[in-house]
Amino acid sequence: MTKYQPGVRISEYLLEECIGAGSFGEVWRARHHVWESEQVAVKLPTEPEYVRYIQREGVVVHGLKHANIIRVLGFDPYAEHPYLVMELVTGPALRAVINEHSGGLPIATAVTVLRGLLLAMDAAHTAGVLHRDLKPGNVLLNLGQRPLAELTVDDVKVGDFGLGVSNAEALRSIAQSASIARDDQLVGTLAYMAPEVRDGHDRAGARSDLYSIGVILFEMLTGERPAGAELPSTVRADVPRALDEVFRRLYARSESRYETARAVLEDLDARLSVDTSRVPHPPPPPAVVARRYGADACPACHHPIGSEDQFCTRCGEQVVSRVRRCPSCHGYPGPRDRYCIYCGAVLPEE
Repeated sequence: MTKYQPGVRISEYLLEECIGAGSFGEVWRARHHVWESEQVAVKLPTEPEYVRYIQREGVVVHGLKHANIIRVLGFDPYAEHPYLVMELVTGPALRAVINEHSGGLPIATAVTVLRGLLLAMDAAHTAGVLHRDLKPGNVLLNLGQRPLAELTVDDVKVGDFGLGVSNAEALRSIAQSASIARDDQLVGTLAYMAPEVRDGHDRAGARSDLYSIGVILFEMLTGERPAGAELPSTVRADVPRALDEVFRRLYARSESRYETARAVLEDLDARLSVDTSRVPHPPPPPAVVARRYGADACPACHHPIGSEDQFCTRCGEQVVSRVRRCPSCHGYPGPRDRYCIYCGAVLPEE
């Protein structure tokens, strides 16, 4: 049972059909009261608590104009019926598409969605906006009646910035007019939340959003969320090595993760341009065998490698004589870690 009814006027728009409902709000398809061909989506709170989220989303997303971010067209948290008017996306949520493909999406489709997500976050992060709740339910595919095979990058739309944060000035303007949660409070969806945020060791940053994209990538490729140190190809054999490596750097701990969405895009393009998905790693050369840890350059691609890297972050080459693995979950802890960052197990002394 919806709180609102068809025909109710919200600003310039008449509600037509409820296209989404949750515990705190509803989303309606609506049309302009004069220009009937102009259709939008209207987000409406059903509980007072939800007003602050649409207020936050309206302020945070204002000014973000990008093909991969759902545009906000109107916003009034003080109206008789508080509302947020957005562009109408006529397609399913990524969550529904993943559920329909239990073994994983077609590789090309997963790459298309990944590119759209990264472009959206590159634009948002450049504007100083963090999402903080990226998950398949917050990604829409603007397909209309077209088949999934015709999905383009521009069809990928990121929405639901209700937990997002922007620059300090924007946050102050919200705080003056609404009671909101503190920015260091644990918010988001745990299954997609970066470990440094979930464990309270650090505040959310751009790298935290990238971790969430890593979880989404694994789920798109396999139909499952990652566990331990599994790579997508360990669950699904036809996943290219390039996507394994991109996932590995997205799903890594914060200091080993990509720094920016733009860096992920550039690495993705570089890896996919040279298909290494069926080429095994050759054994490391003698100069590398003699090395355990220390700053150096990759012997395969000459990319600089960090002092604690076990694999090249560009091409995936093994750059140490012996890879340290967790005996419990087979994750890849750092050389100085006493406990596994993936499962928490006590690590044997090196």
